Amino acid sequence: MDNPAKKILVAITGASGMIFPRSFLRLSRAAGLEVHGICSEAGRLVLAHELGLTPEALTGVGRWFAPDDLVAPPASGSSRYQAMVIVPCTMGTLAAVASGQSRNLIHRAADVMLKERRPLLLAARETPLNRIHLENMLRAHDAGASICPPLPSWYLRPTNLEEAADTFSWRLYDMLGIEIAGRGRWGDGDV
Repeated sequence: MDNPAKKILVAITGASGMIFPRSFLRLSRAAGLEVHGICSEAGRLVLAHELGLTPEALTGVGRWFAPDDLVAPPASGSSRYQAMVIVPCTMGTLAAVASGQSRNLIHRAADVMLKERRPLLLAARETPLNRIHLENMLRAHDAGASICPPLPSWYLRPTNLEEAADTFSWRLYDMLGIEIAGRGRWGDGDV
């Protein structure tokens, strides 16, 4: 299936789980997507700690924006991003999105997605969850966001962490209506 042209914004925040944005961005190249990114300062620190990388070293992103640049294109609905994925999404970012705060470009771009009724996927990463986290998830959901904790599809029998991360990335792309070649599905083969 040919993918329609898509312009997607990916934000990386400071939660653990940097294997997930790396997988998502790597697969974006195979889908022929135009992807722009924003990485928070905490995201940079965790990315360096977990993978030894900078955001600019990740494949699949055509342009990076500074998180403090509140006049960058993602701050406006006229920028024509068709969807936004925050992976991983800290509880602080979730709280800002749920309460409509725009303290940085990630928060503002998420607010733009909600006001424009465009897909906003939040890969919320924390455990255990307290009542505030759960209430913020409900508020963000009620505003139009999809809450997508980074949970691999173990029934696809991944053999390593990269394959496990890919099963989650495939699910995110499914939610955006984008077909990824080679994606495994329940019921394929002996699954």
